[in-house]
Amino acid sequence: MLRVLAVDDEKPALGELLYLLRSDPRVRSADGATDATEALRRISRALDAGPDGEDGIDVVFLDIHMAGLTGLDVARLLAEFARPPLIVFVTAHEGFAVQAFDLKAVDYVLKPVRRERLAEAVRRVSDLTAAARGVRQSPPANGVDAGAAGGGAVPGRPGSAATGPLVTGSTAPGTAPEQIPVELGGVTRFVPIDEIAYVEAQGDYARLHTAEGSHLVRIPLSTLEERWASRGFVRIHRSHLVALGRIDELRLDAGATSVRVGTAELAVSRRHARQLRDLLMRHARG
Repeated sequence: MLRVLAVDDEKPALGELLYLLRSDPRVRSADGATDATEALRRISRALDAGPDGEDGIDVVFLDIHMAGLTGLDVARLLAEFARPPLIVFVTAHEGFAVQAFDLKAVDYVLKPVRRERLAEAVRRVSDLTAAARGVRQSPPANGVDAGAAGGGAVPGRPGSAATGPLVTGSTAPGTAPEQIPVELGGVTRFVPIDEIAYVEAQGDYARLHTAEGSHLVRIPLSTLEERWASRGFVRIHRSHLVALGRIDELRLDAGATSVRVGTAELAVSRRHARQLRDLLMRHARG
């Protein structure tokens, strides 16, 4: 179960957040701090005591706008530690999502905080900490389906991730996976890159396709191709970028090449066909 520190310099907002956190059966303890200095002091004490210490902290639910040091300042300081707690930003401002993403936040929850949306954030943190400890998570006792809360959390592909952002592979245990922020109905959601099967170009935008949904982001396909090459994404067509490990079939028909990714069949251009076949052969050999 999670040990939580909530940080907000507005006492009513902090009290409401603590009430919601303490009502979640996955939260063992939830303490509050009203400024960054107090929060850093508690976190330092927890880190000195070790992960199993009495004052341990698994996750910090952190407001951004505070007097003195901001939540972003706190997150930057925590990034310097070897094993910092996970971070969930809780803020009334949408404009800091990209900075939060750069600081490896697990989630970005907008105020006013809804119980279902907070439950999703708790679920994400719970999955990550459970993965680090080698524990399989069971459904929350209060029956909240956190994966469906908040309008569009994406389940992982069967056989890889369990649900939401819990991923395997190059992500180090106990750390937040690499994610990309997407906007949906005024809510910023963080989609783990390892859950994306393929990307479709749509002008200056790109549509990210996961096992059970899609998200539109304002990033050109060429930019994602460059950024994600090291994560196993390959260009197969001027319109498509595909995660190599998600390709289920390579098809040759009358000189035309295509791949099946889940239920989608995607054309492979002639200029990319030979390289793709070579990559798939090397991937199959491990």
